[in-house]
Amino acid sequence: MYTMKQACELTKLSYETLKFYCNEGLVPNVKRDKNNHRIFDDRDIAWINSLNCLKNCDMSIREMKEYIALCLEGKSTIVQRKIILEKKRKSLVEKLNSVQSSIDYIDWKQNFYDDVLSGKTEYFSNLVDTKSNKN
Repeated sequence: MYTMKQACELTKLSYETLKFYCNEGLVPNVKRDKNNHRIFDDRDIAWINSLNCLKNCDMSIREMKEYIALCLEGKSTIVQRKIILEKKRKSLVEKLNSVQSSIDYIDWKQNFYDDVLSGKTEYFSNLVDTKSNKN
């Protein structure tokens, strides 16, 4: 069994975030010790790590609650959960592609600047007329 502090260390969540998740019902069946402090077992830690992943998938608290409700219903809701996760995956792939396009642009621009600085390429700009203004 793990204390809140230990659970935070294992899951890389702040104390406030873990407490919030518990209070919101995102960590079902939280157990308490004799002093009424929350304690967590290995299954709780694994679930909290899953919550971290869901959060990183841009799942809202409301969506997490819906997902958890389906999980608590058991095997019969696997198809519904797969649909939810597939939608999140698709969104993440779109974001990944967008980020990759941005990285590609930055790489191109850095190479362009290197070529201009080395004299390999003549400088041009889409913002200013470089033909009449040699800056």
